[in-house]
Amino acid sequence: MRLVIVTGMSGAGRTTALKVLEDAGYFCVDNLPVPFIDKFAELTASGNSEITKVAIGIDIRSGKSLGQLEQVLEHMTMEGIPHEILFLDASDEVLVKRYKETRRMHPLAESGRVEQGITLERDRLAFLKKQADYIIDTSQLLTRELKQELDKIFIQNREFKNLMITVLSFGFKYGIPADADLVFDVRFLPNPYYVENLRPKTGEEKEIQDYVKQGGTADIFLGKLYDMLDFLIPNYVLEGKNQLVIGIGCTGGKHRSVTIANAVYEHLKQQKGLGVKLYHRDIEKDNKRK
Repeated sequence: MRLVIVTGMSGAGRTTALKVLEDAGYFCVDNLPVPFIDKFAELTASGNSEITKVAIGIDIRSGKSLGQLEQVLEHMTMEGIPHEILFLDASDEVLVKRYKETRRMHPLAESGRVEQGITLERDRLAFLKKQADYIIDTSQLLTRELKQELDKIFIQNREFKNLMITVLSFGFKYGIPADADLVFDVRFLPNPYYVENLRPKTGEEKEIQDYVKQGGTADIFLGKLYDMLDFLIPNYVLEGKNQLVIGIGCTGGKHRSVTIANAVYEHLKQQKGLGVKLYHRDIEKDNKRK
């Protein structure tokens, strides 16, 4: 039997995760009282049960009984009941934005301030995050992208290293992304903007990619960048980092940065266990300004 405890910050995607697992054939129970969890696990783990895949949703609504969960999980381990913990997380800024968009109250925001509720919740769930087998930071993820990551872990049974990477192209004239962890300036590469018939095209097109890569400078840069990322990423994983945003910028975010970001994305996709997404922030902005 495979038993997954699905938990995490309110607004980070726990409900979506349970729906995905249910669609994948898991028997899902949401907000089961904590004192019943080990009993339920024992029943489903027994040879008499036809259930082979179980997901139990646990969140801050468990109230004071949440404090018993650590002992319950220890008891399950001692009894030889295998279980995994999936922790859904997101940055405080993203969680606040999501709450404001839905106009929902945070379960711990007694004073009405969402920020205060998030701080309290993060503190109370810290022990679960520490024990988690899988941590998915959904700050940069769309719902369909979260579903894809869950599919890799719980359906395809692929390795996951708890690090979500976003490769982000941008234009410096529109500002450096505030959430970027690493920023690389590629304005030293040949600029298609000054070639009239290339100007309307983007780095998604081969003609632009060939222009940017002419002379070999781009390939040399990419080789050195790959070496750096291949060194940094395993160390970020060891350090416990759950989200990495790699910003790649040129002047307008349409040609050079898009070309290089696409190449970096394709390189990182080859590494096992990483969640990688690609986002071109400013690729259409020049067109909109006309």
